[in-house]
Amino acid sequence: MSELQRALGLERSVIQAPMAGVQDHSLAVAVSNAGGLGSLPCAMLDFAASRREFAALRASTDRPFNLNFFCHAPPVVDAQRESTWRAALAPYYHELGLDIDAIAAGPGRLPFDAAAVELLEEFRPAVVSFHFGLPEEKLLARVRATGARILASATTVDEARWLDQRGVDAVIAQGLEAGGHRGHFLSDDLSRQAGTFALLPQIVRAVRAPVIAAGGIADAAGVAAALSLGAALVQIGTAYLLCAEATTRAVHREALASEASRHTALTRLFTGRPARGIVNRLIRDLNAADPAPAFPLATSAIAPLRKAAEALGSGDFSPLWSGQNASGCRAVGAAELTRGLVDV
Repeated sequence: MSELQRALGLERSVIQAPMAGVQDHSLAVAVSNAGGLGSLPCAMLDFAASRREFAALRASTDRPFNLNFFCHAPPVVDAQRESTWRAALAPYYHELGLDIDAIAAGPGRLPFDAAAVELLEEFRPAVVSFHFGLPEEKLLARVRATGARILASATTVDEARWLDQRGVDAVIAQGLEAGGHRGHFLSDDLSRQAGTFALLPQIVRAVRAPVIAAGGIADAAGVAAALSLGAALVQIGTAYLLCAEATTRAVHREALASEASRHTALTRLFTGRPARGIVNRLIRDLNAADPAPAFPLATSAIAPLRKAAEALGSGDFSPLWSGQNASGCRAVGAAELTRGLVDV
């Protein structure tokens, strides 16, 4: 058992990755109650929804859990880019009988702010994690003052060192295989990012903080391999997407359980920031052109297409987030899956 696992009071060396859009507190509760660290993604929750979810977590488990936040800077709207984006999507709107002029405004993803800190000060979770860097120091200091352990994602050795210098309690080494959004924040150059089992030992050697392995790990053998390379804990996301407690939609579940799951790609099309998902029609048609506006502005124009297509049973316009290894996906309870990942 690593020092980090002992400090967090975990029975198993597994963190369930926070996955916005495919889970609520129920998945986190099941994992925490099974001895792992359950996580709740907060970037798509407003203040009222966050309070409800935090309260449900607190009422459903006395075990440690993790609350996860994005640290992106709100983008400046580029009218030309938005016009190009809508023009690229117009044929799909026409095909589905939708009005492209009726797209609702909205950011889609919320960055960490003072209101979020207030909730953390009220609920005092054991762990708080960040994606896309860290919040400004005055907010981070308030998070530390709650007593929470602070985790943050790094996709390169340079990012890991940057986080280590700022005193995080652990660095999440996010390999290129990972599903969902890339956590990079120092450089947008994806060629600088490596696979998990290349990245992990480099970060272990480069930082003082414990390191958590993430990306492409889907079973007990993968967990054991990561631990043998120096990981203090292992974060797993994709394997949980078929669990009963996940809110994964039907078209997404179908894709994960099919041969389609073997073909994933990084794309900006669904949110405006690189994220890995199963290749579908939108990715095949537009990924090379990459017309999406800055993160997270792309989401508002995608939402009507997704809703209309899913009503017809199609995932053509859905973000089918998945890592490169979906072989561990099982339609079982999250507690059973968690127990099967680590022998204790």
